[in-house]
Amino acid sequence: MGENLRVAVIGGGTGGLCLAHGLAAAGMEVAVYERSRTRTERLQGYRLHINPHGSAALHECLPAPAWERFLATRGKGTGDFAFVTEQLRELAVIDEETGADPAAAHHSVSRISLHQVLSTGLDGILWYDKEFVRYETGPKGVTCFFADGTTAEADLVVGADGANSRVRAQLLPHAGRVDTGITAIVGKYPLTAETRGLVPARLTAGPNFVLPPRGRAMFTAPHEFAGAEVNDETAAVDPVLFDNTGSYVTWAYGASARRLPAGLAELDGAGLRAVVLDQIRGWHPGLSRLVELSPEGTVSRLPIKTSVPVEPWETGPVTLLGDAVHSMTPFRGIGANTALRDAQLLCRNLIGASDGSAAVADYEHRMREYGFQAVRASARSAEDFVTENRFARAMSRSMFAVVGSVPALKRRMFAEHGES
Repeated sequence: MGENLRVAVIGGGTGGLCLAHGLAAAGMEVAVYERSRTRTERLQGYRLHINPHGSAALHECLPAPAWERFLATRGKGTGDFAFVTEQLRELAVIDEETGADPAAAHHSVSRISLHQVLSTGLDGILWYDKEFVRYETGPKGVTCFFADGTTAEADLVVGADGANSRVRAQLLPHAGRVDTGITAIVGKYPLTAETRGLVPARLTAGPNFVLPPRGRAMFTAPHEFAGAEVNDETAAVDPVLFDNTGSYVTWAYGASARRLPAGLAELDGAGLRAVVLDQIRGWHPGLSRLVELSPEGTVSRLPIKTSVPVEPWETGPVTLLGDAVHSMTPFRGIGANTALRDAQLLCRNLIGASDGSAAVADYEHRMREYGFQAVRASARSAEDFVTENRFARAMSRSMFAVVGSVPALKRRMFAEHGES
């Protein structure tokens, strides 16, 4: 691999598209192959937290117009982050410190809006309806094979095809993912003039980590959309799932399998919503109202899995990025940000590299270190989220109460929120 690398990115998700923008801006030859037939085929409508790592990567890799569009479509602010009991008694409220530089700040974004921003400006680079099947390496590079019978040649293939990566399955067949035994049920409560007053102000003021005595927990986070209408396809698809102009509160209820009824996989949104309502009976009525009034089409089940750290592998013309190599639980909100960090690092290494193999080797070494550190931290947070240890949960609640009364600790906690 030399200076004029041809790069093929498998997967048009957050990390892969960010990488493509950065490489294209530097004049490198890059193509992205996405299995979806269109941008709107797979609807992902929940809030995403972008931390300073993610912000820095987007600022560096995106062209100026795309960066400005990202800023225009973000939420109004992440809001104060609170740790509360199941009765919404505040244990600690961490004041937001946004800072003057948006490239080093926290942002609330709609996944739909972010994907739209990342998908624009890639004409001739982003190809849809390209389901990757396998690759073959040879003396002249790598050949990618797709389900439609076509092929693509590249000097470097970047597997950015998510947690169920086919690229990883071929490159590192021993690298697996394990079930944590935790299931989350997630939903979205639309915020309108009518619905805003039906839930406590705390639920619309900022993100909340709800800590009941033990065995389960809940997370809520508002996305207050700034109002810029950037999505011209909403009317063509389901407006409940694909609306990126309306504000909402995302919520997620998580528990271990032993606390949840059997057969969740067979339930539709209405059934899953009923399960959560039964599970949180006796909690603050505002939380029940949040769940009860969420459209059933927005409620879904999310089995929580995590990757297992793998030993270093021999660098070659195929590498991995994001969830394809270090998928993690969602309990620290760092998965997408770590993928963006990957994209930024790999982009930096490849641009102007006289030795592409050395550039990829350095990327893989550093990515494994911070990526699997994030995996371990996320797994610990998942365990804490559903701990059955009543004493441990009581200690956590007491700790947050102490943090809430000490400004220096509060500032430090917010600074580390969403970080690996």
